[in-house]
Amino acid sequence: MSKVSNYIGNTVEEMKDKVSWPSYGELQSSSVLVLIGSLVFALVVGAMDFVFDSTLSWFYNQF
Repeated sequence: MSKVSNYIGNTVEEMKDKVSWPSYGELQSSSVLVLIGSLVFALVVGAMDFVFDSTLSWFYNQF
């Protein structure tokens, strides 16, 4: 049991003293960047889906 409490104590110490946490401004700019990247990715995947769906519908309607 002492190994578990030692592990937890070391983890808490590392999170407090050794981890460099971003400032609020850095966090906001990173969040905006992730949001924009996600939207661009969603638009690209949506466009690909639309093109493939249209192409396959056209192909199947030829028969």
